Amino acid sequence: METIMHQCLRFHRLHRRLTLPRRSHSSCAEQAATPSSSSASSSSRSRPALLVSRLYQPSNLRDVGQDSRLSGEMTCKSQRLMQQAGLIHPSSPGCYYILPATVRSMEKLVRLIDQEMHGIGGQKLDMPSLCSADLWRSSDRWNLMGKELFRLKDRHGADYCLGPTHEEAVTTLVAHQATLSYKQLPLLLYQITRKFRDELKPRFGLLRGREFYMKDMYSFDVSEEAAHDTYESVCGAYARLFSRLGLRCVKVRADTGNIGGKLSHEFQLPADVGEDRLLVCGTCNFSANAETMTSEESECPQCNTGTLVESKGIEVGHTFYLGTKYSHIFNASFSNAQNKPSVAEMGCFGLGVTRILAAAVEVMSTEDGIRWPGLLAPYQVCVVPPKKGSKTDEVAGLAEELAHTLGETLPGLRGEVLLDDRTHMTIGKRLKDASRLGYPYVIVAGQDALEETPRYEVICQQSGGTMFLSKDGLLDLLGRVETI
Repeated sequence: METIMHQCLRFHRLHRRLTLPRRSHSSCAEQAATPSSSSASSSSRSRPALLVSRLYQPSNLRDVGQDSRLSGEMTCKSQRLMQQAGLIHPSSPGCYYILPATVRSMEKLVRLIDQEMHGIGGQKLDMPSLCSADLWRSSDRWNLMGKELFRLKDRHGADYCLGPTHEEAVTTLVAHQATLSYKQLPLLLYQITRKFRDELKPRFGLLRGREFYMKDMYSFDVSEEAAHDTYESVCGAYARLFSRLGLRCVKVRADTGNIGGKLSHEFQLPADVGEDRLLVCGTCNFSANAETMTSEESECPQCNTGTLVESKGIEVGHTFYLGTKYSHIFNASFSNAQNKPSVAEMGCFGLGVTRILAAAVEVMSTEDGIRWPGLLAPYQVCVVPPKKGSKTDEVAGLAEELAHTLGETLPGLRGEVLLDDRTHMTIGKRLKDASRLGYPYVIVAGQDALEETPRYEVICQQSGGTMFLSKDGLLDLLGRVETI
């Protein structure tokens, strides 16, 4: 994936080619994609414009509020920005309403994850959140999980838990298939669903909650060697995912914890607010969570020459090679090449879906405005017409037409273009809102839109760069925007 520097260089070249010879401004970061060759639809006015005034982000949701029990300690940038922007709203400690714009971002992230998981042979399913205690007792984790496990009884007195993870459930499912053949392996089953953990002190908004979305995948292989190949395949898919998002993610050696197994790695986004301590060698590629090291270690155990540098990180993914820990207990076996039953080798692989959203906001945003990974922005473009009653009133119609044209002419931008119709507000106030919400591209329709060859001011939020483009220039520029 292109670096931001390369993107900016491409934007600079595009800026020289597309802008009218009027003023010179800094360039914007481009999201590269294949240009669209579609012509404008004859029914470009058939759909109503998406209006900012209709978004469910009312002003009363933008105030954090006085209930400290719900809002918690506002020490995390992503929590503060997302609550103030009306993207999330506290419900109970560690639980949040995820509001429409954020749901759009989460659905885009889910589509990205689906692409990467399908690309390595993953098959999506959905398992019950309500899990029988009998399964967890069989694996000895009913007591091992301690107070973090949400437990409840049904009307018959049977014990259940709300699943924080699904090793027992998926292994039981596979064990029920008595005819599983080695020819059907590797088998990679995954889901994206709500998880529950009774955190002692939930904090940092979506970064550490009691209810959250997670992608968990479980692999079944014919041998230890095959299981390691699958492990590396999934790790590669994770690396591609974070690269596509433009997030710098570090893979570190980790403890297997109460999930168990023989091998484990975490995928960490370096951040000051991170709760994990990372040790990275400056000489070789060694990196580890500090909890796996002895406290006095400062020399790299891999190259024996490099010094370990400590930093903080937010865990956004975790991978485990489980061996036969669960498959042996639940008898998840297959028929091998000799037509004999053999116990499957397993792995499990998690991604924190809501945590990735919040972590991306945390590491990419300014103190005053949200900056999304381009592919995850709830909307790609916001068109801002002039204030009502100004001398450029007639521009309002041009702005609305422009919003329709962009949304209908460019297939990648269908459903991605908003019109900020709050014309009782000044352009400045609406631009401040646009910055706070993080639309990648903001288009201001002003006096220049009335010239013989109309010009529109284009602000690229990720770089802060501004350019003036004709309508054709806009279509060329935004036709290159990658969407999911």
